[in-house]
Amino acid sequence: QVQLVESGGGLVQAGGSLSLSCAASGRTCSSYIMGWFRQAPGKEREFVGRITWGGTTTYNLDSVEGRFTISRDNGKNTVYLQMNSLKTEDTAVYYCAARASLAAPYEYWGQGTQVTVSS
Repeated sequence: QVQLVESGGGLVQAGGSLSLSCAASGRTCSSYIMGWFRQAPGKEREFVGRITWGGTTTYNLDSVEGRFTISRDNGKNTVYLQMNSLKTEDTAVYYCAARASLAAPYEYWGQGTQVTVSS
């Protein structure tokens, strides 16, 4: 079993930055693929990007590529989402999730952290 806890959300002005963390516990997540998702009010959850155990990142949204960076510290069992040049449309609840492989579904989810970008 894996527990994921996100932190670092908050209120920031457009153009600002936030860094989210996702701490894993229960068992080591160093071999897991870790993903970041977000869900804006009234919208479906969308996949932001992922990072493999080896540090390879993939970003799903053209809107965040170049502004968001996913990284991980396997020694700390923590994954990060650095968000720069934030826009009001980035306002959402951000979730991290873990999957054992690309063939597996995201099995473990955090509770989410709210990010609000004001104009």
